Amino acid sequence: MGQQTAPPIVRSPDIPQPVGRALRTFSWILLLVVVYVYGWQVTQINLRELVTKAPLVKPIILDLLKPDLIEHRPRGEEAQAEIWLDRTPPSPVIQQVPPWERLLFWRRPPAWQITLTPVQAKIGAAVTITGKGFTPSRPVDLVWLDQSGSTATIGKAETDASGRLQTTVKVPVVIGTDHHVVVRAILEGTTPGPSNALRLTASHMVETIFLALMGTTLAIIVAIPLSFLAAKNLMARSAVGSSVYYAVRTLFNITRSIEPLIWAIIFAVWVGIGPFAGVLALALHSVAALGKLYSEQIESIDPGPIEAITATGASMLQVVRYAVVPQIIPPFIAFTIYRWDINVRMSTVIGLVGGGGIGFLLIQYINLLQWRQAATAVWAITLVVAIMDYMSATVREQVV
Repeated sequence: MGQQTAPPIVRSPDIPQPVGRALRTFSWILLLVVVYVYGWQVTQINLRELVTKAPLVKPIILDLLKPDLIEHRPRGEEAQAEIWLDRTPPSPVIQQVPPWERLLFWRRPPAWQITLTPVQAKIGAAVTITGKGFTPSRPVDLVWLDQSGSTATIGKAETDASGRLQTTVKVPVVIGTDHHVVVRAILEGTTPGPSNALRLTASHMVETIFLALMGTTLAIIVAIPLSFLAAKNLMARSAVGSSVYYAVRTLFNITRSIEPLIWAIIFAVWVGIGPFAGVLALALHSVAALGKLYSEQIESIDPGPIEAITATGASMLQVVRYAVVPQIIPPFIAFTIYRWDINVRMSTVIGLVGGGGIGFLLIQYINLLQWRQAATAVWAITLVVAIMDYMSATVREQVV
C-alpha cells in the first residue's frame, strides 16, 4: 500500500490580527465612553457652576484660612467664695488653687481674695463680703453664682485706696444649698489669650485621641483570639474547625461591611451621645478589620515550623505557641499601630453623629455657621493626623 497523505486543512478565513486588535480596542473605548457619559449625567456634574457660584463659598474659605486661635478679653480681676444655704459647710472652708495648678506659672494663686461672713446663711440673710488684693479705687460687681451655673448681679461696690473692700449683701431667693459669691472688677485695656474655640478644640482633640486608643485596645483584645479561629491553615483540619473558620469569617465580613458611622448611631441610641458610643463603634469595626488582617497574616506564615512541631506530637496550643506566634508578632504590632492611626481619623467622623470627640464639636460649629471656630477644629484634626501618621510610620519601620 502506498503512503497516504493527510488531507489538507481548510482554515476559515480569519480577521487579520491588527484589525481584530483594533476592533477590540475600539469596543473598549466605546464602552468606557458610554459608561462615563452616563456617569456624568447621573452625578449631575456641572463645571460651569464651579465658576458662577464661586462667590458663595469665598467667605467660608476665607474663614477656614483664619482659624479662631487668639482672642482679646477685657482685663479683669475675679475672686469667689462658697456659701451654703440651710446646710452645715464642710470643715475647713479654705479656697485654694489645686497643687498641680500651682506648679504652672500661669496658674499661680491670684492676689485678689474674698471671704464671707457667715459662710452658712438663709435666704434674705445679710452676708458680709471682705476682699483684698484688688486694684485700688476700682468699682466691682457683686455676683451670685448658684449651683446650676446661673449668675445674677446682687450689688456693686468699690475698693479703697489699698485695694480692699467690705460690703454687705442679702442672700437672694435661690434653689439649692451650694452657691458662690463672686466679686469682679473690670480694668482698662485687653489681654490676649487662647480663644474659647481653641480651648474647646484642644480638650476635644485629646478626647478624640484617647477615644481611638480605647477603641483600638478593646478591638485587639477580641480580634487576636478570633483571628486564630479565622485562619484556614490552622482550622481547616477537621469538619468542626472548618465550620468555626467559616462562621468567624462570615462574622468579620458582616461587621466590616457596616460603616463605623452606622455603628456610632446605633450605640449613641443605646448608651447615649458621648465618647463611650464612639469607643464602642470603633472597637466593633476594628475587631473585624484587625481580625481579617491578623488571620491573613497567620495564613501567610511559613508552614515549615508548623509541620515540624506537629510531627513531634504537639497539641494545637503548642503549635500556635511555638510555631505561629513568633512569626506574627512584628506584623501584628504594625497592623495595630496602623489601625490606631485610622481610628484617630475615623473618630472625627463618628463624632458628627454623637460619637464624641472633636467631630461632635466640629458639627456644632458648622450648624451654627461659625466657620472660623470650625477652622480651628479642622486645622487641629489636620495637625494631629499628620503627627500620628509620622509617628505610626516611624514605629512600623522599627518593628517590621
